[in-house]
Amino acid sequence: MNQTSLQHVMVTGAGGFIGSRLIESLLEDDRFGDARFTLVDLQIPSAPADPRVRTVVGDIADPAIRAAAIDGRTDIVFHLAGVLGGAAEADYPLSRRINIDATLSLFEDLRDESRPPRVVFASSIAVFGTTLPTLVEDDEIPLPAMVYGAQKLMMENALQQFSGRGWIDGLAIRLPGIVARPGADARLKSAFLNNVFYAYARGEDFVLPVGAEGASWLISVPACVEAFVHAGTLPAKHIGARRAFTLPAQHVRMGDLVAALSRRFPDSATQIKYRPDAQLQAQFANQPPLTTAIGDRLGFRHDGDIDRLVDRALVGL
Repeated sequence: MNQTSLQHVMVTGAGGFIGSRLIESLLEDDRFGDARFTLVDLQIPSAPADPRVRTVVGDIADPAIRAAAIDGRTDIVFHLAGVLGGAAEADYPLSRRINIDATLSLFEDLRDESRPPRVVFASSIAVFGTTLPTLVEDDEIPLPAMVYGAQKLMMENALQQFSGRGWIDGLAIRLPGIVARPGADARLKSAFLNNVFYAYARGEDFVLPVGAEGASWLISVPACVEAFVHAGTLPAKHIGARRAFTLPAQHVRMGDLVAALSRRFPDSATQIKYRPDAQLQAQFANQPPLTTAIGDRLGFRHDGDIDRLVDRALVGL
């Protein structure tokens, strides 16, 4: 078979923690055994040594980089590249260039009415903001408080419009808190949700900037990767008109998470102190119970229970 006729899968943000693990999963999946893969990022330090893989190193905001990556056409695109959280808040021009301009241009470049490509866009629960009801459901109106959440919501709307017109076959999956990334970027205001796992594993004391009763929506890194793969392979006929929705996640109290970590590491000397920061509490630990009927119906799943969440979050440790 000529290489250009092979299924073409593209991953932006491929050098990141989630992107690199998504690629590992795709390469091991028999459904992609005959696919060719294009990995795109500013840096890809550990690209797999696999003949199916090629890399395009550069800025996704550059039209030449996008054209080189698309290489004529793509069948499935996982768009993970972005300026996240606090970094987006701190540098609006940069976040606008990547999260809005480059993303919208990518959607436009992928347009193909004859064979619209599946485009899986990494959105975020940041679209909801901090003013939440006692229960968040799929029909909750997003009211983002931060630049990052507002930009994600804008691109959800673009993806919804482009999919409705048959230009792309898009899915915007709203990611909850993903644990546990080692050495989480300190610019991410939610870094404490990751770092507490590794502090417990190392027996180090840790200060949580939220209260014990604070609650967050969490999934493990493996559950996140599984969600992306599922979104990339889900038959279009099952999806329906709604193209943006929240992934299933566990509603986890911080005190319960600490107790689960204590069960996972019974010999750890870690002492946890709670020193709530009002802003961080509002953004990351004031989340009410969540229902995800759309994601549930489409076959997306969270980790199951808090002990399995902790075990899967620390796979390989």
